[in-house]
Amino acid sequence: MSIRKRDDRAYSAHLQGTLDLLILRMLALGPRHGQGIARDIQRQSDEVLIVDHGSLYPALQRLEAKGWIEATWGTSENNRKARFYALTPRGRGQLVRETDRWGRLVAAMGRVLARDGADG
Repeated sequence: MSIRKRDDRAYSAHLQGTLDLLILRMLALGPRHGQGIARDIQRQSDEVLIVDHGSLYPALQRLEAKGWIEATWGTSENNRKARFYALTPRGRGQLVRETDRWGRLVAAMGRVLARDGADG
């Protein structure tokens, strides 16, 4: 989910918000290191969403700066030193708000796409 391929700032902000929501959702399932977050997003989206490291790590830094996640050093499953990220209470609140917003957006898109055009 790279956001560097277009200059359109609104588009970039929208993709950033999407990635932020996906990261928060993964962390609601428990602490993870960056590679684990990217892997879980890819797996849970049936390989449709692929998060590259050039997008993931700036997003993690942005979320940490906002106080929505926190990071601690630990050891990964392959015995490497890694930063593990966890959702904070503020992050959990943001996840609820953003999930609701996305639900409304998806429902609205569904209504528009389901119309047969006869309504004008």
